[in-house]
Amino acid sequence: MSSSQIFLLDANVLMTAARHYYAFDIAPCFWTSLSQKAENGELRSIDRVRDEINRGNDELVKWINQSFLKYFFESDSSNVLQKYTEIMSWSQGQNRYSPAVKNDFARFDHADPWLVAYALVHRCIIVTLESADPATKKKIPIPIICEAFGVTWINTFDMLRHAQIQFG
Repeated sequence: MSSSQIFLLDANVLMTAARHYYAFDIAPCFWTSLSQKAENGELRSIDRVRDEINRGNDELVKWINQSFLKYFFESDSSNVLQKYTEIMSWSQGQNRYSPAVKNDFARFDHADPWLVAYALVHRCIIVTLESADPATKKKIPIPIICEAFGVTWINTFDMLRHAQIQFG
């Protein structure tokens, strides 16, 4: 992994951190570090992740809209749309998932396929808390899509290490 890589955040990274181990009142340095890395061009997310988070009503929504809004990039460029279409086609051919799971995945407001499509076009590393467990049947996990399309993915803690984010 090179030092010039861009980390692309999944909604679950921010939501889980805010509601659990990096809550705003106990780990403000985490949030400041994310903003600094984003300002340096090393970290971002996409508009559909922002929209997913904005469905809530908590301190994360406030932080997103006051401190991080400009780091959510538009995901509907023609290049991203082309990759999104490829991901949709791939997902429909996956026999291990039920039609209901595939239909949920294909919802236009579902951020996961857009996140992978954006990462493909912009050569980002996806940061997610999902796992690549092939036994998962209730959804199509981001890491499974990443592996199918050759996109690197890591979890929050690996991102902190690779991005050299430390709390002091």
